[in-house]
Amino acid sequence: MSIHKLSKDSRIAVIGLGYVGLPLAHAFGKLYDTIGFDINERRVTELKRGIDSNKELTAEQFQESLTLEFSDEENCLQNYDIYIITAPTPVDGQHQPNLEPVKKATRLVASYLEKGNIVIFESTVYPGATEEECAPLLCEISGLSFNTDFHVGYSPERINPGDSDHSLSTIVKVTSGSTPEAGQIVDELYKSIIRAGTYLTSSIKVAEAAKVIENTQRDLNIALVNELAILFDKLGIDTQEVLQAAGSKWNFLPFSPGLVGGHCIGVDPYYLAYKAQQVGYHPDIILTGRRINDGMGSYVAERVVKLMLSKRIHIIDSRVLIMGLAFKENCSDSRNSRVVDIIDTLQSYHSHIDVYDPWVDDESELLISEPEENSYDAVVIAVAHDQFKELGIAGIRKFAKDKSAIFDVKHIFNSKEVDGSL
Repeated sequence: MSIHKLSKDSRIAVIGLGYVGLPLAHAFGKLYDTIGFDINERRVTELKRGIDSNKELTAEQFQESLTLEFSDEENCLQNYDIYIITAPTPVDGQHQPNLEPVKKATRLVASYLEKGNIVIFESTVYPGATEEECAPLLCEISGLSFNTDFHVGYSPERINPGDSDHSLSTIVKVTSGSTPEAGQIVDELYKSIIRAGTYLTSSIKVAEAAKVIENTQRDLNIALVNELAILFDKLGIDTQEVLQAAGSKWNFLPFSPGLVGGHCIGVDPYYLAYKAQQVGYHPDIILTGRRINDGMGSYVAERVVKLMLSKRIHIIDSRVLIMGLAFKENCSDSRNSRVVDIIDTLQSYHSHIDVYDPWVDDESELLISEPEENSYDAVVIAVAHDQFKELGIAGIRKFAKDKSAIFDVKHIFNSKEVDGSL
């Protein structure tokens, strides 16, 4: 059976309608008959109404002329030529890869797989996972033969939530296939929607490795400046001033200290470390970087506590305002946010915590709609949302008592305007 050739009549199914899947389905819907599937009925209902709570698509984009439908009914996946899986790849409590969301989506696709189909994976995984974990599932459930009856591809997502300058079509897309012919078709498919172009690799493993080291590299660079921030604090040196001075050299890399959360940078290095340990190699640098970055939330909280004590502010029963819960600025996603570590540590000192985040629609009892003026013993600016910048330091100080501590994690303001910062 020959592989399905791409044409204007190709039918595409995108499984998973989060930050990755929705923009992808929208882009393909301009050119091909496309279905966007998600198991979340609430999510599908809002998308049918032209609403994206993730704010990746605007109301105007929903109104564009598209051959795109949304569904949470599994039988909608019948008779498609290309299936694209965008399921999340988290880690468990022991930082081990949890491939179950991807495997669940793979099992679903396998039940509708036909000869000539291509299944493309966009989820970040360790090198080898697509062909060693997912392809056998497709064979087992469908009864079809891999690379004879059907093929797979891998094209890792490069979505940056909250970044309007770097959207799906303006970021080069890495592509690959389980055979050279499959790779060419996968590459041709993405070329049809990616203005920035594509980069076809020689194998799926190369594409998987390229994706996972993108975020590992960033994680390690941030870990370095986080460790430097801890050191410079002990030396009584302003970290930002040091970084600005070093940045005057043309090849100094501009990284800043901070919290590393979310479902990419704070997770992907664990996938690479897992695979390294499987083949008998202990990845010292990768895991050390993870340990440093995972500890930064607690470190920030301890800095805040020391700052309060230096001002003779009682920690027990104090009121602390945390500004920002999302894992990054101008983003509604609070999954794997390391701000939670700040909250947990401060609560261990019996502080009362309020959290204000105009982006996050969360059911947490900590979240408040608006902070109270002149009410907080400490304010921690944890996320660099535009709304916080617009408030200005004077606006933020209105929430604090006369004797209080203001700690700026993200250096929104000049270090001289706040009481403490990384």
